[in-house]
Amino acid sequence: MSDAVERRHGEVDGYNYAFLDECTKREIRRKILKAVAIPGYQVPFGSREMPIARGWGTGGLQVTLSLLGPEDVLKVIDQGCDHSVNAANIRRLAVKMSGIRTTEDTALATIVQTRHRVPEEPLHAGQILVLQVPLPEPLRMLEASEAETRRMHAQGDYTPMWLFLYESIVRFHEIMLGAGYPVRVSGHYIMSPSPIPRWDVPRLHMADNLFLFGAGREKRIYAVPPHTAVEPLEFEDYPFRVESFSGRACEICGSTSSYLDEILDDISGKRSYRCSDTAYCAKRTGA
Repeated sequence: MSDAVERRHGEVDGYNYAFLDECTKREIRRKILKAVAIPGYQVPFGSREMPIARGWGTGGLQVTLSLLGPEDVLKVIDQGCDHSVNAANIRRLAVKMSGIRTTEDTALATIVQTRHRVPEEPLHAGQILVLQVPLPEPLRMLEASEAETRRMHAQGDYTPMWLFLYESIVRFHEIMLGAGYPVRVSGHYIMSPSPIPRWDVPRLHMADNLFLFGAGREKRIYAVPPHTAVEPLEFEDYPFRVESFSGRACEICGSTSSYLDEILDDISGKRSYRCSDTAYCAKRTGA
């Protein structure tokens, strides 16, 4: 049975290439085209039930499976790691249902699905980065009504968001937002870049690749096309800044220019730092 399942293009009775049926994939691709045409706009779609729990990447997975073709090469990462449980299970599902080739090398992948990180290695034209999104609406923490948030986006009324940032500065003398820092896309919509760290936010600005965001539980898809302006919200006297790793380096590859994870040894209490992007770290060391 396992050999038969790995055959492509629905050659096996009872199976469809890349798990999703053709009608579902066509609908998702149509919604992706609309999202690309209107950068930052959240396009509703008919999110399907997947063999993983909602909130664990069903939106990103549906986008990825709808785009996969026989010639694609897939890379899946979770928090920058290729071997976490989430990444391994999604990769296993894609391989089992499509026979797709996979890689850990960012440069070789045509589609990269990620949770909460953008790869350190710059993506090139033709590549697609699919981000799993738990909460696509950046205004949800300020406004519970879906109808009201739709109105605010349509009219460009983002006063509550600016007030929230100002209150943070008044109380804490800086903007206390880490992951999921709100950005303005193409001078219009305010968008949640998913819970990526601030370190990754500048990578969205005028990038060569296409960014796709899928939220399965909220049933939304949105996109940032190549060469699109993506600007983090900031004040003139309180500019946006990324996390600082000054004076620290990866203990494996020695990188001082990548996002680092802090490792605490429970026995000795010693703190060390390693690259969050494991494939980038391995490539630097020649592993």
